[in-house]
Amino acid sequence: MTKGDLVATIADAAGCSKASAEAAYDSLIDKITSTIAAAGEVEVRGLGIFKRERTEAREGRNPRTGEKIQIAAGYKVKFKPAKTLRDRLPAVEQANAAE
Repeated sequence: MTKGDLVATIADAAGCSKASAEAAYDSLIDKITSTIAAAGEVEVRGLGIFKRERTEAREGRNPRTGEKIQIAAGYKVKFKPAKTLRDRLPAVEQANAAE
């Protein structure tokens, strides 16, 4: 699903124009990203928790040349789905369960 698909879905559900739905979408994304950057965590009930975590500096390798490189410390964003989302996901069938 793309941004355009989401905007169209919001516009249809809210009965508003695509322009106002896109403005609402952009505002939501901007608020979520700025809050993660500043505070480190955003909880969206029914969807999950977006959490900023620090990564340590480490040594890596250039896959093309094999040369060692230093990767700087930084941040990554982790997502933990809410129980309501996890419950809606299909169960994974184990293909080799009968064996």
